[in-house]
Amino acid sequence: MTIPCLAIESMFGVSRIDFELSNFSFKGDWSSTMMNKTFGLLVVMIGSSAQTEFMVASTASENAMMLASARLNRLPSTETGMLPRNIHIIMISLCVSLLCFSLVARTKKAILVGEAITLIDDFYVDPVDDAELVEAAMSGLTSKLDEHSEFIPPRMYGVFKDVIDQEFAGIGILVEQPTKNKPVRVRTPLVGSPALAAGLLPGDEILKVNGEDISEMDIGEVSNRLRGPIDTEVVITIGRTSESNESKSIDITLRRQTIELESVVGDHRDEKNRWVFYLKDYPEIAYVRLTSFGEKTVTELQQVLQSLDNKFGSLILDVRANSGGLLNAAVAVCDDFLDKGLIVTIKRRGGEIDSEFFATPGTLIHGDIPVVVLIDGNSASASEIVAACLQDQNRATVVGSRSFGKGTVQNVLSLDYGRSALKLTTARYYRPNGHNIHRLPDAKPEDEWGVSPKPEETVKVDDEAYIALIQQWERTTYPVIELLDKSKAETVSVKVPDPQLQRAVDVLKDKNGDSAAEEPALKAA
Repeated sequence: MTIPCLAIESMFGVSRIDFELSNFSFKGDWSSTMMNKTFGLLVVMIGSSAQTEFMVASTASENAMMLASARLNRLPSTETGMLPRNIHIIMISLCVSLLCFSLVARTKKAILVGEAITLIDDFYVDPVDDAELVEAAMSGLTSKLDEHSEFIPPRMYGVFKDVIDQEFAGIGILVEQPTKNKPVRVRTPLVGSPALAAGLLPGDEILKVNGEDISEMDIGEVSNRLRGPIDTEVVITIGRTSESNESKSIDITLRRQTIELESVVGDHRDEKNRWVFYLKDYPEIAYVRLTSFGEKTVTELQQVLQSLDNKFGSLILDVRANSGGLLNAAVAVCDDFLDKGLIVTIKRRGGEIDSEFFATPGTLIHGDIPVVVLIDGNSASASEIVAACLQDQNRATVVGSRSFGKGTVQNVLSLDYGRSALKLTTARYYRPNGHNIHRLPDAKPEDEWGVSPKPEETVKVDDEAYIALIQQWERTTYPVIELLDKSKAETVSVKVPDPQLQRAVDVLKDKNGDSAAEEPALKAA
């Protein structure tokens, strides 16, 4: 038996290494050299035959060549016990060397960015925060990718996770910052939140948090200061303008709680602010609106459908203005309506099929109950998976207008030990009939993308009517806004017409007969 000699690259690349022993030979290509003039090569030899010869050829550039040869006599028998230990040392050295080489190859381009930041830090005329430079560099990297890939900096990563997880520890308010470097203001307190109990109102400006002036801070920084461990107190100072235009500052102490963000809502609320999942004008038609696809969406929807217990003649699933969310949530929602069939196909780079998702036996809705899915131009991603699947599997009629056309899958990859992340597009998904959903930048209206209702089920809404509809949804979701509007106007707000919803009702009337629609009319009379 002959133990081969080993060549270990200690610093830079070796383009080709050939080993020739009496009973062993190895020829392999290594990656090209990384420097033009300098190279290091550590050669460790172990011989077990009478004589061992080897030759190593290494190129550090096109014009540099090193040829080395050596001859090693067989070790005395008294020293052969050292061979196993030497082999272990050599193998560890080899692994470490290969690891170092791999890291150098992968970080070569990153070194360029690091050098640029150092030069800016040393020579730029004004001081610049290194963290801001890194964030700008990361944003620049992802700007060359598609519009759905992005760098999520530390100041926004917490907010991003909260949206996906559908819960956070805080005081329970939605905030907005209409003008940069101006105070963040309350859009609305959430139902059942500490903020609502403490009397926070829409329009209140947040001036201080625990005595710290945050009136000019970015909305992300303000949100981070309002959040904190559950059951801890936070004192906020708000600026409130009275009806007589007098401004005053008020200190309010709140105790943080777990705030859950609901993603499954109904048509209206009852007197106890509970969602009602039937249309007010057509109580035989169940109505469920999905605002997003988060970690808890599937559980929320299943609880609603189980509580309804199929006690309705038909159902409207509304995913208008739903920009999507988690892929697995969309698949599970489809599975609630289907007991067999393909839901969606995921394809990675080069069109290679990564995975296919199929429905499993059992549904939460009887198969003979008609279903309509409402979509519009802001229905995207997971919303399109649901609409396309139920349409292709003939389980639902799609009503509304053509969807957005986002047929890509994003993976969130943690950076900096979980303090920031890269959201990268890693695959595209295709509907059960194999057609494309994703709309490319140069796509034309006649091209294949998105999810479209049939011509007779297509209902377009102009911008003014759409904004009014969104505002109505907001007032229904956040009753404080509606109460404030009523107190200012001193009149009950008029319900905004919804032609897409009305068309969905008409479709279901045709499927069920007119009895479901006539009964509410008689009750109203």
